[in-house]
Amino acid sequence: MRIAKSAVFALFLVVGLSLAVAAPRPVAAASAVEIDAEVDAALVRFYQEVPAAKELAKKAKGILIFPSVIKAGFGIGGEYGEGALRVGGKTVGYYNTAAASIGLQIGAQSRAEVLMFMTDEALERFRSSDGWEVGVDGSVALVTIGVAGEIDTNTINDPVIGFIFGEQGLMANLSLEGAKITRMDKS
Repeated sequence: MRIAKSAVFALFLVVGLSLAVAAPRPVAAASAVEIDAEVDAALVRFYQEVPAAKELAKKAKGILIFPSVIKAGFGIGGEYGEGALRVGGKTVGYYNTAAASIGLQIGAQSRAEVLMFMTDEALERFRSSDGWEVGVDGSVALVTIGVAGEIDTNTINDPVIGFIFGEQGLMANLSLEGAKITRMDKS
């Protein structure tokens, strides 16, 4: 069986481009003012898309918002986003989320993520960590968003509740597992 040169070239081109997208590179971190503005806008969108979450947020001890988490991959993938932790409606820290993965995946996606810490213990465990990994340092109950922004009330009793919304792009993976969240110095 003979493979055409154009098919081999196309294969190398696709693999090369996917590795370029997934390759780690220095990221210009946003300023605290930029992150706060993006977090404000993301919360407005979040409460519009998931109206029931506004009441849940009032009960949360802290809310971590990542307005834009970019994920891309072709076999090897990665994701990155920056956000802020708010307690009592005020920003108390800036964080990034990053993850790498290997497996059956192709595409690119941008999405927003919100983590609600429902207990003082869960919030304190997160804040005192030196890098918090979802699924290792704490489990997150990913809330299913229904029609008209309804939420699955079966997950509301968990100490940490996660929401993914505003997906743009094509990538079939709605998981937070393996994401490492690290505090950023914005002083």
